[in-house]
Amino acid sequence: MKQKQPGVSLVGLIMLVISAAIGAGIYNASAQLAAVSTPGPALVAWLIVGIGIFGLTWSFKSLNETQPDLNGMVEYAQTGFGNFAGFLSGWGYWLSSWVGSVAFATMMMSAIGYFIPSFRSGNSLGAVLTASAISWALTLLVINGIELATSINVIITILKLIPLVAFILLGIVMFKAGVFTAHFWANFTTNFRYYPATASGIFTQIKGCIITMMWVFVGIEGATMMTDRARKRSDASKATIIGFLALLTLNVVISMLPYGYLTQAQLAHVSNPALTYVVQDMMGPVGGALVSISLIITITGAWLSWTMLPVEATTQMAEKGLLPRWFGVMNRKNSPAHSLWMTQILLQLFLISLLFSTQAYNFAISLCTAAIVVCYSLVAAFQVQVGWHRHSVGLMLPGLVAFVFEITGIVLAGVQYLWLCTIAYVLGFVFYIRAVHEQGRKLTRREMILMGLITLAAIVAVVAVITGRLALS
Repeated sequence: MKQKQPGVSLVGLIMLVISAAIGAGIYNASAQLAAVSTPGPALVAWLIVGIGIFGLTWSFKSLNETQPDLNGMVEYAQTGFGNFAGFLSGWGYWLSSWVGSVAFATMMMSAIGYFIPSFRSGNSLGAVLTASAISWALTLLVINGIELATSINVIITILKLIPLVAFILLGIVMFKAGVFTAHFWANFTTNFRYYPATASGIFTQIKGCIITMMWVFVGIEGATMMTDRARKRSDASKATIIGFLALLTLNVVISMLPYGYLTQAQLAHVSNPALTYVVQDMMGPVGGALVSISLIITITGAWLSWTMLPVEATTQMAEKGLLPRWFGVMNRKNSPAHSLWMTQILLQLFLISLLFSTQAYNFAISLCTAAIVVCYSLVAAFQVQVGWHRHSVGLMLPGLVAFVFEITGIVLAGVQYLWLCTIAYVLGFVFYIRAVHEQGRKLTRREMILMGLITLAAIVAVVAVITGRLALS
């Protein structure tokens, strides 16, 4: 009898990509888009984001095939641009992943708030305590084995896709073409009055959609980050492409269908999570309850994925000498226990901070997206570099598309969050310097200059926050 090959299967990798990217965002995207855009500009924004993310996805696939000795974003950045770039990529990815978990916690508590009203804000004492307990439970699960957690994640992902497909069918049945096409291109103002469309107004609406759309694709790199644990290396490439196509289809359809049921003004004022209350309007309280349960299951899967992925980055960094060896210590279950405990402690501190914040979800998704842009941009730049060295326009093109998209997207969406990320990078410099000493080498002049510039930016950011010049929400 043929023995089962160890490692994560193709199905497991696909489910990891989908589960990591489908979390709170897909349930709230329609209301976030309606707050800034009419259907026409939103669809144009989806086209732009789809092209940009496809370039990134194809870059992951291409690098997995052309650079078989490299695994994941950390090694791409390090090989292409040096040790410090590898550190920036890995630390940014780690930061993005656990900060993103704060967004999951906030939205899950809002979903529970459908049944327990005191949880609806997402940051009440009861909500924070419950979120903390769930977070610790997921960490303990991953500590007991990455492969076990991945297998459980496959089941959760299937369970959360079923209600989303059901909503698509319901949304198609309830769709009203007249509602969808009314004011299709019109400018939209805060008092919900409509005016004739202008080119500048359409651009403003597209710009307003970008950060929300970029957020729902964070996690697309899940299979790439797990290449070392895959049964076959080629499965990571297949999983990334299949996952992207599934995610694009689901996100576009689910975010746009509500535009054909509620007016934009109504949709923009729907409570979080938006999909719950849209379905409640369609089917009554039973529908809202079903979507809330679905959302809780969905976020559990995404949160589990995002408990696994950040420590894959810190483990790679420790192996490559970009973080102290302590971060890469494995337990008997082959899980990076030290990294998991440290990440969970920091996440717990952030969860406690929710008690004092009314904009935790928006802040978390914005900071998470800004941090991951650094990682994605370095992947895209490395793809361009590989194509340049091989004199291949075909190899350069996807990287160029992805690079331009990521940089333009974050500039349009809110570069202030990228500025805030510099504070977290400065905290990471302590570990990077320690790793350099462990390797018996010295900081290069270039590394010291870059550290100095980032530290200066971080100091200015702290001052700007304290003085109120830089808003956290």
